[in-house]
Amino acid sequence: QVQLVESGGGLVQAGGSLRLSCAASGRTFSMNAMGWFRQAPGREREFVAATHWFDGNTYYADSVKGRFTISRDLAKNTVFLQMNSLKPEDTALYYCAARTRVSAYYDSGSPGAYDYWGQGTQVTVFS
Repeated sequence: QVQLVESGGGLVQAGGSLRLSCAASGRTFSMNAMGWFRQAPGREREFVAATHWFDGNTYYADSVKGRFTISRDLAKNTVFLQMNSLKPEDTALYYCAARTRVSAYYDSGSPGAYDYWGQGTQVTVFS
């Protein structure tokens, strides 16, 4: 019911910046949170950042705090991930995720909290 399409990935030198976008379509009114996860070869998918859809509260993994910023455009049903001071260890396939599930509490950093996922966009940081 919700389709997510990421864009903005690419090749960037260490220390540089990149801005990822995730456009949601379909039954977007049901979304209550969106997040970004990443997965590098041989590693598990890990949490990067998340935002509550309506109040805009944000959450970040310790590894990206101070460097990445998540934001959203309610009118365009789009979430962004501004990535600054990129490091080689940031290299991964970045996935956008949306939550439509209803529950009293959920962990925004858990992949299981989200029920829709994009196809991923590759971010490669070289030194």
